[in-house]
Amino acid sequence: MSSFIAPATVDHLLTEAQKEQLYLKLIEQLNKDFNFANEPIDLPLDLEPEALKTALHDKIYRLIQYKFAEYLNLLYIIDVPEEQVKQLDGTDVFEMSHQVAFLVLKREWMKVWFRNNYYSIPTLFW
Repeated sequence: MSSFIAPATVDHLLTEAQKEQLYLKLIEQLNKDFNFANEPIDLPLDLEPEALKTALHDKIYRLIQYKFAEYLNLLYIIDVPEEQVKQLDGTDVFEMSHQVAFLVLKREWMKVWFRNNYYSIPTLFW
């Protein structure tokens, strides 16, 4: 079993998700958590990685601009580390929304990866 290594870039993350055949699970997790936050993103399962990056960035940018309380709620529900968000430079909202999209993807990828690698192991002891 491999160990989890946090991806350094969005492209690396999406490539790794595809390589491990977990890309669809990543999209499902994004849809699930956005719906849970009452901010549906409705990503189709056949969405290409570039389109996923664009859709996620656009949604987060709009939330920051127009629905800030809902944006904070989304980050809470997804469990994006607050200290990582606080470290971002907020002077350019467009650029910051790219960085937040990456933080969201990293957290969602971590959930999917761990669920696939640890929760699918049959229990040997009851």
